[in-house]
Amino acid sequence: MRWALVKVCLAVTAMVVVAFAVPLGLVVKEMARDRAFSNAERTAAALGPTLSITTDRDELARALATVQTGGEGRMSVYVPPDSAHPAIRLGEQRVDASELDIQRARSLDVPGGSVWLQPIAVSTAKIAVVEVYVPESEVTNGVTTAWLVLAGVGIALVIGSVAVADRLGVRMVQPARRLVGAAHDLGEGKLGARVPEDGPTELRLAAVAFNSMADQVVQLLANERELAADLSHRLRTPLTVLRLNAASLGNGPAAEQTRAAVEQLEREVDTIIRTARDAKPQTAAAGPGAGCDAAEVIRERMDFWSALAEDEGRKVRVAGVERPVRIPVARGELAAALDALLGNVFRHTPEGTAFAVDVHSGEDAVIVLVSDAGPGILDPDAAMARGRGSGSDGSTGLGLDIVRRLAESTGGDVRIGSSVLGGTEVRIWVQLDGRGPVEGRRGHRGGTRRRVPLRNRSDRLRSGIGLDL
Repeated sequence: MRWALVKVCLAVTAMVVVAFAVPLGLVVKEMARDRAFSNAERTAAALGPTLSITTDRDELARALATVQTGGEGRMSVYVPPDSAHPAIRLGEQRVDASELDIQRARSLDVPGGSVWLQPIAVSTAKIAVVEVYVPESEVTNGVTTAWLVLAGVGIALVIGSVAVADRLGVRMVQPARRLVGAAHDLGEGKLGARVPEDGPTELRLAAVAFNSMADQVVQLLANERELAADLSHRLRTPLTVLRLNAASLGNGPAAEQTRAAVEQLEREVDTIIRTARDAKPQTAAAGPGAGCDAAEVIRERMDFWSALAEDEGRKVRVAGVERPVRIPVARGELAAALDALLGNVFRHTPEGTAFAVDVHSGEDAVIVLVSDAGPGILDPDAAMARGRGSGSDGSTGLGLDIVRRLAESTGGDVRIGSSVLGGTEVRIWVQLDGRGPVEGRRGHRGGTRRRVPLRNRSDRLRSGIGLDL
C-alpha cells in the first residue's frame, strides 16, 4: 500500500508538472523574443526624428553613432535614391536591397540571429528603412535560466509529493500492520491482543471493530467456561444425595464400592469446576415477560431437600410461599441457586442442624432468606469471591457466586450475615425492575412447614434429582 501510494503520487505530480512547466517554458521563450524585438523597434524609432529633418549622410552618420546599438555595428540606415540624391547606406547591412522595399515593419531571419526592419517616411516619395540586428543570444536571453528554475521547481514538487505520500503511506500502513499482527496473535490464542485506535478514520474504525470483536470473543469464551462450571456445580446436588445414601448403606463390599465411586465422581466434578472457575462471571438478565413463581420453585425444591433433612434429623421451616411470588428470574436459575445454598447447608453443617427458607415480597423487590443454625461463616467476603473455595472441605467457591449473579442480573444483591437460628443467613435481594406490587404477604414470617410423610425415600430422591438441575 505504501509503495502504491508513492507511485500514484509520483505519476500524478509528474503529469501536473509537465502540464504546467512545458507551456510555461514556451511562454517564457516567446516573451524573451518579444522583448528583444520590442527593444529593436524602440532603437529603430530613435532615428525617426533625425530622418524626418534631414537625409544628409554626415548628419545621419553622427545620429547613428549616438545610438547604442548603432555604435556596436548592429544598426544600419538605408535611404533610397531620388532625382537629386543618390542612395544612402550607413552601417553594416545584412539583407539585400530588394528586401528593403517595405511599407511596414517586419523581421527577417539572418545568419546568427534576426533583423528588424523599420520603415520611416522622409518625404512624400521616399521611405527610409532602419535595420536593427538582433543576435540569437538576445532573443534567448534569460530563457535557459527560466527553464532551469522551472525544472528545479518541478523536481522539488515531485520530490515533495513523494515524501508526503511516503509519510501518508507510513501513517496508513503502520495501523494496518498492527491490525494484521493483532489478528495473528488473536488467532494463535493470545486473547489479550488489542490494537491502538489511531490512524486514518477507516483504520481507526477497523481497530475499534477488532477490539470489540476481541472483547466479544473473550467474553464468549468466559461465558462458555462459566457455563461449564455452573452446570458441573449443579451435579453436586444429586452427588450430595448419593453421598448421603451411600453413607447409610452400612458395611460390605458393595457399599464400599458405591462410596468409592461416589467419591471419585465428586473428585471429577470438582476438577471440572476448578478448571473452569477462572472465567469472568456474566449472567444475562431475564427478558420481557420472562420469570417464574418463586414460591412454587421453593416449594418444589424444599419437597426434595426435606427428605434428606428428615433422614438427618434436621428441622425445616418455610415461610412466605403460600401465595404466588413472581420474580424476573428463569425457573432453572432460581432452582440452581436454591440447590447451591441448601446443598451448602447439608455439606457444611452437622447432622441435626435446623435451617429455614423465608420469602418476603414487596412492591419493588423480593427477598429470599436461607438461614441455618450451624457454625456460621467466618469470612463472608471470601465466601462471596468466585472460585475461592478450598479443596479440603469440598467447596469449589461457585455456589454463592451462582446466587450472587442471579440476584445481580435483576439489579439486586446478596448479603451474608448471622441468622436468628444462630448460624448463617444468606439474603437474596431480587429487584423487580419497577413492576407492580407482588401478590402475597409483605414481611410475613410463617411457622414451620408441614412435611409430607416419607413412604418411599429412594423413589422421592430419584424423582427429586431430575427437577431443574
